[in-house]
Amino acid sequence: MVNGKIYLDTQHLIRLYPHVYHMAEKDTWQSIKSIGLLSTSAALDRYKVQGSARIALEQKHRPEKISVGNARDQIVLRDQGPMAPSRLAMALPPAVTPSKWYRFLNGLVFMWAEETRLLGLLNARRYRNLEHDVLTIDLRSFVTAYEESIWLCHMNSGNTFPVPHKRDLGSFRRIKDYPANRKGNPAKTVVEVVTDYSVPDIGTYVIAVRRMRGAQTIRTIPI
Repeated sequence: MVNGKIYLDTQHLIRLYPHVYHMAEKDTWQSIKSIGLLSTSAALDRYKVQGSARIALEQKHRPEKISVGNARDQIVLRDQGPMAPSRLAMALPPAVTPSKWYRFLNGLVFMWAEETRLLGLLNARRYRNLEHDVLTIDLRSFVTAYEESIWLCHMNSGNTFPVPHKRDLGSFRRIKDYPANRKGNPAKTVVEVVTDYSVPDIGTYVIAVRRMRGAQTIRTIPI
């Protein structure tokens, strides 16, 4: 408790969410294990994308996924289909433009706090017929290494359907600043566990990798 306000305890967070989940493109686990999980901004830095090409990928809407790099070394940037500028404008405060929101989110690496949220995304119309490499990450070891870089968010910050729920930069809180109730539980359920820029050693914290199509596990991938 700080000044009469209660905030989430790190150990309580870990007990509530022992595992977090990341949905990656098919056949990308070995690359992720080698170079880590990169935000869009980190990927653009890796491939030295600058100028108007960078602005288009980092500060504007990305309706479809796109690859950066070259045929032998590339990263697929996830689409932002559910986050069109017109819908974002209804969700954001006047001081936060859609461009600023894209730029902010593109500097982060995203994980789901609950498997039900992961399955919801895998079953979304845009993805349900595609295969993905799904990473299960041990939150305790991950937080031990990255606590100061982690944000928590109570909503799917990249979705505006079916309703463009209100959001702003304050929707993301460090663990020690995330409001809790009198029982110590999050005042709002944690939906996203997010990290600044990149997780170069993500392989250290991954405990399982599954090839999935929708909610179906096709096979387990050795880690």
